[in-house]
Amino acid sequence: MPRLLPPVLAVLGSCVSVQFGAALATPLFAELGSWGVTLLRLALAAVILIAIARPRSWRWRRGQWREVVPFGIAFAGMNGFFYASIAHIPLGPAVAIEFLGPLGLAAILSRRGRDLVWVGLALVGVGLLGFAGAGDALDPLGVVFALVAGAFWALYVLTGARVGRAVDGIGGLAVGMAVSAVVLLPIGLEGALTVVTRPELLLPAAAMAVLASVIPYTLELSALRRLPERVFGVLLALEPAVATLAGWLLLGQTSGWLRLAAIALVIAASIGSTVTAATRTREAAPREPEKAVV
Repeated sequence: MPRLLPPVLAVLGSCVSVQFGAALATPLFAELGSWGVTLLRLALAAVILIAIARPRSWRWRRGQWREVVPFGIAFAGMNGFFYASIAHIPLGPAVAIEFLGPLGLAAILSRRGRDLVWVGLALVGVGLLGFAGAGDALDPLGVVFALVAGAFWALYVLTGARVGRAVDGIGGLAVGMAVSAVVLLPIGLEGALTVVTRPELLLPAAAMAVLASVIPYTLELSALRRLPERVFGVLLALEPAVATLAGWLLLGQTSGWLRLAAIALVIAASIGSTVTAATRTREAAPREPEKAVV
């Protein structure tokens, strides 16, 4: 368990940072549009990360680029469609629906009954969290955007793990984020350029970029290097719970007892998945030979 504690804490820190960053982004939608906000956030985050990492991408092998470019595309789709969804539906339900992507991936990658138990428990919790108290109030367009974001989220988990193995440090993340910004240019440029005439929006946009991109995805890339994709996918069940908390604290989006029960379920699934993975790691570790008594 001690070996898994740092990556688990990294995932938890990522969940908190990205969802509070998303809550800060919501008020900017009226000024920049959801796609403009997404582009500005990713572009600013890419500039910050490239300045920190200074990746020597011109020396990369073709195989490294083959990992980073799909990662950037997945990143663009995950973030773009998610921000489009929370422009139509509350933050908690949007993340809950989006989470069906990594949850489905965890189910596909799981080969043991215990893994599927935790995936199933997370699925029940996410379902309750997404729909309890929302009912028919959910905008169908927002639901569709969240489902598409979920598919890209699953792709992000797969490609992120490969980038973590192919490129040392955060250079792959920095360049991947720049790729995602380029992908979003055609649809988000008009909205993002609003900051030229409204420079006061740059400060909250920069804070959003740090909280919703730089910090969380640096932590996630570190966790993906040390956690199996199936465990990482179930741990992401914490995101809907954190999103509900962020929506309540920052946006006044209230939650009833049913959603609180759902939060308990997803936390239980995350803890169970981590403990199971720790047990399996311990069992698989080679035992040191016993020393002969002289």
